[in-house]
Amino acid sequence: MPDNTNSLKLDLLPEQIRWPLTPFAEGLQTGLGDNLQSITVVGSSLTQDYKPGISDINTVLVLNRFPLDCLNVIASMAKPMSKKKISAPLLMTPAYIERSLDVFGVEFLDFQLTHRTILGSDPVAQLRFEKKNVRLQCERELKAMLIRLRQGYIAAAAKKRLVRDIIIAAAKGLAPLLRAMLWLRDIDRPAETEPTFNKVAAEFSVRTDSAITAGNWRHERIRPEINEVKNAFQSIYTAVEQLAAAVDKLEV
Repeated sequence: MPDNTNSLKLDLLPEQIRWPLTPFAEGLQTGLGDNLQSITVVGSSLTQDYKPGISDINTVLVLNRFPLDCLNVIASMAKPMSKKKISAPLLMTPAYIERSLDVFGVEFLDFQLTHRTILGSDPVAQLRFEKKNVRLQCERELKAMLIRLRQGYIAAAAKKRLVRDIIIAAAKGLAPLLRAMLWLRDIDRPAETEPTFNKVAAEFSVRTDSAITAGNWRHERIRPEINEVKNAFQSIYTAVEQLAAAVDKLEV
């Protein structure tokens, strides 16, 4: 394996995530060797949304191929990754990326918006997307979210903690979809979650304040009262319903 230690561009990362990612990236280089094309950090750890010790650090690894050995290498690093809040990386090949733009446009758009490639060539900067595919994915995901909200509420039997967790998960899942909806309208997308919710509220005439509140519950570990939880559920459900209808009618 060639010695490519010096090609790690860790100086591109915020200092608060540089130290946990350094041994992780070096371990990937050593274990994966020439099969590793690039390491890209994506998502909230690169923004003001990042909360040390609470937020996850997400990465995308581009490989030449997917032998079982490469999964074993990464799996052997799972314990230290977990301690440092490094999520299991997304593994892709160049061919997988090229053939997935029509079905995972929302995710790749989010990667493109907020990413730093610390090893190899940037795999997402030059990607291009069809608006019709992104619109369809947004509609599908929002309508599926409505189903999950209904089923989740029933399964939770209106228990405060369980319903709170359902709301938090919905709010987290909404952010990339809302950024994609802004992209569909050719509107600049904020990288942070709260500005995204606020901009979508203005552009689509939808209330998103409960989604912002749910984000605060997650990061600040707030324990809301049962009535507050039920009201937040109703508000988020209504917002998702309205957003699904809006994207269904969106002409692209």
